[in-house]
Amino acid sequence: MNFKFDVSAIGELLIDFTQIDAANESLFGRNPGGAPANVLAALSKFNKKTAFIGKVGKDMFGDYLKSVLDSHDIDTSGLLQTSKYNTTLAFVKLDENGERSFSFYRNPGADLMIYPFDVKNEIIEQSRIFHFGSVSMTGIPARDATLGAAEYAKKLGKIVSYDPNLRIRLWSSAEEARKYILEGMKYADVLKISDDEFEFLLDDVSLAEGAKLLAQSFDIKLVVVTRGAKGSYYKCGEFEGELPTLKIDTVDTTGAGDAFTAGLLNKLTDKGMERAEDFEKLTKEDLEECVKFGLAVGSLCTKKKGAIPAMPELDEVLEAIKTFN
Repeated sequence: MNFKFDVSAIGELLIDFTQIDAANESLFGRNPGGAPANVLAALSKFNKKTAFIGKVGKDMFGDYLKSVLDSHDIDTSGLLQTSKYNTTLAFVKLDENGERSFSFYRNPGADLMIYPFDVKNEIIEQSRIFHFGSVSMTGIPARDATLGAAEYAKKLGKIVSYDPNLRIRLWSSAEEARKYILEGMKYADVLKISDDEFEFLLDDVSLAEGAKLLAQSFDIKLVVVTRGAKGSYYKCGEFEGELPTLKIDTVDTTGAGDAFTAGLLNKLTDKGMERAEDFEKLTKEDLEECVKFGLAVGSLCTKKKGAIPAMPELDEVLEAIKTFN
């Protein structure tokens, strides 16, 4: 089947003001961000056709973000601008290891004000894979728009990709976060989850036990747990395993998880994946190839500051993969 888009995504599109100098907290650089947009930006660098669904303010930041997506050849026909709400801003503080902490200016931001009727269903219909996260589920009406879009993609038989991407400060409580993050898993065929999010949801459960529980409880075909410098664990049907990451001098981990997701989805599209049942055709070698590509993209992303600006080029990734043991 011919698809207009390899991957479409719904969610937040915002400005990350990233600390320029760890020793000087008064200097921040403007970077385009938002997890779903980060994923699409990386995929576009790998020559994949992508489309974004979301809402930003009709302000200087919203105009800038739209121009960034356009410059990355991401279809923006599903991106709306509103004069009623400002574009969300996130200030990102980095520690000496490049790890982040966030302060959000979003009460509410334009990204939270996308309604179900704002979603262009034809974009989902024309996509091979649909991707979403949980940040756009932290408030109404964006929660309804996000879950509604994921449900629609699932009903169409699309491959649905989900990254919980927990930002606990954006939720009213940990209980609310847990409830709706699990709600999103009902629609997921591919689940990319960090070790911190895994622990938040499952407490003291082993990777193998937890991945099996999530896969069986929600009929998820592929579960991948990213573990930062420790690499990643994956489970798909009878296959499971752990793979190391690349050794990189990390500058900024912003967007690394999204870069991993992009790499994973890139290889799944390369393998002609179209429907959930296609996961049964994947071999262990296929799965490890997909996860390794994700690990390479995620690792290379940490070499630069920001998210979208740090996404690596395809030739960089292909060269880096040669260094895997």
